[in-house]
Amino acid sequence: MENIYAALLLHKIGKEVNEHNIKSVVAAAGAHVDESKIKSLVASLKNVNIDKELETASLAVAAPAHAGAEKKEEAKPKEEKKAAAAEGLSALFG
Repeated sequence: MENIYAALLLHKIGKEVNEHNIKSVVAAAGAHVDESKIKSLVASLKNVNIDKELETASLAVAAPAHAGAEKKEEAKPKEEKKAAAAEGLSALFG
C-alpha cells in the first residue's frame, strides 16, 4: 500500500512516477522497500492517466459512505426490538 501512496504523492507534486523515485519515497518514510512490488506497480501505471483514474475513484469512494449511513439507521430498530423482547420476558416472570 505504501508503494501506491508513494506513487500518488509523486504524481501530486509533479515528479515522475518511476522505480527510483518510489523507492526513495518509501525508504524515506521508513517502510520496507519491496523492489518486485515497485517494479510491478510502475509497469501497471505505464499507460494509465492517473488524474482521470483519481476522478473516477472519488465517485466510487463516495458511494460506500452513503451505504454506511443506511446501516446505522437499520441498527436502531434492532435495538428497539431487543428492548421490547426484554419487556415481554419481564412480564412473564415479573
